[in-house]
Amino acid sequence: MGDFDAFEREAWAGRAEAYARSFGLLCAHTVPMLLDAAGVGAGVRVLDVGTGPGTAAALAVRRGAEVHAVDAEPSMVERAARAVPEAAVQHAMLPELPFADGEFDAVVANFVVNHVGRPADALAELRRVAGPGGRVAVTIWSAPPAPGQALLGRALEAAGAARPSSVPTLAAEDDFARTEEGLTGLLTAAGLVGARCATLSWNHVADPEVWWSGPAAGIATVGQILHSLPPDTAAEVRRQYDVLAAEFRTDSGALSLPHTALLGWATTS
Repeated sequence: MGDFDAFEREAWAGRAEAYARSFGLLCAHTVPMLLDAAGVGAGVRVLDVGTGPGTAAALAVRRGAEVHAVDAEPSMVERAARAVPEAAVQHAMLPELPFADGEFDAVVANFVVNHVGRPADALAELRRVAGPGGRVAVTIWSAPPAPGQALLGRALEAAGAARPSSVPTLAAEDDFARTEEGLTGLLTAAGLVGARCATLSWNHVADPEVWWSGPAAGIATVGQILHSLPPDTAAEVRRQYDVLAAEFRTDSGALSLPHTALLGWATTS
C-alpha cells in the first residue's frame, strides 16, 4: 500500500457515522444518475465499490438488482450491512477485489476514484469484474472546484493553515485531469469502450453546523488537515468558515452550496 492509500485509510477510519451525517448527504445526490448510467435495474448483478454507508446499494436493491457491495473501511462495511441487509456487503479495497473475472453485469463507484492512489489500476479492476458488455460507471469531483465545494478549503487558506507535508498527493504519473476529457481518457485507458462523461451541477443545502461537522470529525483530506493544526489555528479556521459561509446563506439560515461533479461511464465491449 502506497502513502496515498495509507493516508486515505487513516482519514476514514471509524468515521462512517460522521460521514453519513455530513458529506454522505452530499454524495447521495449523484446516486440515481450513477445507477442509470450503469443500467442498474431488476435482475442486474451489480457491484457497488466504495459503498460507504450503502446509499447506492440501497437504491439498487429498491430497483430490484442483485447487489454486492464493498468498502475499504470496516466501519463503512458494518454500517452498510446494517442499512442494506438485502445486499452482500464485505470488506475489500481497490485495486484488488475478491471477485472472479466478469462476475457482474454492472459496476459502480460513487466518488471513489478520488480516494485511490492508482486511479488507472482501480478502473482496470472495475473493468475486470464486469462481464462481457457490462457497464462501469463512476463519479468524481471536478476541478477546479465549484464555489460550494471550495468553501472549506478557502477557510483553511484564509486562516493561514498550510497543507502539512504529511498529507500526500498523487504521483504525477498517476494523476489525471478532473475534466470530462480527463475522465473519459482514464476510462478508455483502463480498456473500457464507448466512454462518455457528463457534468452534474447542483446546490447542496445544508445546515452550517452539519457542513462543518464533516471536517470537525476529521473526514477526508480537509478534516485531516484541520485535525493536524494547533488549537488556535483550528479556531481561526472555524472563524473564517463562519465569515465565508455567509456568502451561501439562504433566508432560512441554511447554506446553499454549488457543487459540480463528473459522471463517467463505459462498457467492457
